[in-house]
Amino acid sequence: MLEVKLHDIGEGMTEGEILHYLVKPGDEVKTDQPLVEVQTDKMVAELPSPAAGIVKEIIVEAGTTVQVGTTLLYIEAEGSAQAAPEQPKQPEEPSTAPVAEKQESRPFVSSFNRVLATPYTRKIARDHNIDIEQVLPSDPSGRVTEEDVYRFLEQKKAPAIAVAEKPAASTAPAASQPTEAPEEIPFRGLRKQIAKKMTKSLYTIPHVTHFDEVNMTNLMKLREELKVAGQSVSVTAFFVKALVIALKDFPIFNAELDEENEKILLKKNYNIGLAVDTEDGLIVAVVHDADKKSIKELHQDIKRLNEQARAGQLSSKDMKGSTFTISNVGPLGSTGATPIINYPETALVAFHKTKKVPIVNEQDEIVIGHMMNLSMSFDHRVADGGTAVAFTNRFAGLIEQPNTLMLEMI
Repeated sequence: MLEVKLHDIGEGMTEGEILHYLVKPGDEVKTDQPLVEVQTDKMVAELPSPAAGIVKEIIVEAGTTVQVGTTLLYIEAEGSAQAAPEQPKQPEEPSTAPVAEKQESRPFVSSFNRVLATPYTRKIARDHNIDIEQVLPSDPSGRVTEEDVYRFLEQKKAPAIAVAEKPAASTAPAASQPTEAPEEIPFRGLRKQIAKKMTKSLYTIPHVTHFDEVNMTNLMKLREELKVAGQSVSVTAFFVKALVIALKDFPIFNAELDEENEKILLKKNYNIGLAVDTEDGLIVAVVHDADKKSIKELHQDIKRLNEQARAGQLSSKDMKGSTFTISNVGPLGSTGATPIINYPETALVAFHKTKKVPIVNEQDEIVIGHMMNLSMSFDHRVADGGTAVAFTNRFAGLIEQPNTLMLEMI
């Protein structure tokens, strides 16, 4: 009998929450077939079967948080079952049982044809008792989305609504309507892990938030010129490049405080975390070695990470090792915030909405320009306000004069 245990999936994890079993006792499974979905502090992972066989028993219930090394279920591997002792043969009698009854006693065999869907989408389907394999995907890739599940749910409700009888008219006074119970949302999984990390950061780090604004006019003009030349580059790629240059000038913000050993560790790698808003919650994807990449390479990396984060396809490597994090909430319409630092980093910068406003240029003329707000939260144990202002001034200078940014890369 094989024990399937919760093991470290490569992130140095110590515990995980059992979200959902993909099999049940009696199911026949294949080697590497997903058995269970587990929520770590950063991602949802599927634990595969170590061998082909039959699921005999599930030990830990879904919704339980357990330590690494805990046995979750037992599998009887192929060829491992002990042969039952031979019984004396009885005289054969004609069987009157239909063939169908004999077939029903055979163990259930899992098809192992899993549709593409994020764990959050699967959860919605489970909450509404929907077999997700019956849902038709609208995405050309074949991935079932949250909208597909809700559409399927509405289609199931439609026939029942169509045939419902109209209630008879009543002359009796209407009874008072009972108060509806509030809708409950389980506080677990990624939402709970985000809460733990945010709480730890806020109660460990004395946050200070510094606000500033950046003139984006020249950068917007440069991006338009690049588009005409057939090169589309995201604003975030320019932000990352400018931040790396500013971090090299102010390494205190690319650092981590080691309180136990009373040291501030200045990191030599420049791994920029990207806060991505996904169906499952806030995920930080990481652009590794951003200082060694061109703006075009950064653009390609950022695009890939955003797409994979929203599709639930990030690897564990893509979600760890960040030294400084940014949050580009401008496309959502934000004008300001006091962001919480991605512990144990020293600072985080949020970029807000870029707006057309009247500004005064160097010739004292009033012109229309593009202005963006930013907010920078930093660890006041490690850095001071004056250093934070100097850092954002350096960043703003590079963005406001993108030609200077190009010179810095030579």
